Amino acid sequence: MQDKHLFEYAIIRVVPRVEREEFLNVGVILYCADEKFLKTKFHLDKKRLSNFSGEIDMEELEKKLQAIQQVCDGNSKGGDIAALPMPARFRWLTAAKSTIVQTSPVHPGFCNNAKDELDKLFAELVA
Repeated sequence: MQDKHLFEYAIIRVVPRVEREEFLNVGVILYCADEKFLKTKFHLDKKRLSNFSGEIDMEELEKKLQAIQQVCDGNSKGGDIAALPMPARFRWLTAAKSTIVQTSPVHPGFCNNAKDELDKLFAELVA
């Protein structure tokens, strides 16, 4: 087990109408302290999202997902939150929100390589 690293992840969901509690998975955020890893991977299937809800502003949605990317990367374009330490950024990104972009509850696990685990989770839960 010493080769394994504890990681935490949350699924990024698009929730077009919060009151209906319907969502589509569009990405994953993964944090692994041992590897100093905080990354996200997402994909917008615009046709699928349009079929799900014609009310979605795809351009605005793309901006929100890019903001998540910037915070994960610690990019100054992500604002003050992007300047926080990595664990705080992950906690902020995964905090409960009532907006069109939400995250699932945080789930833990063990992995050998955080990047590989992110790719695996993305393939299983989003793609």
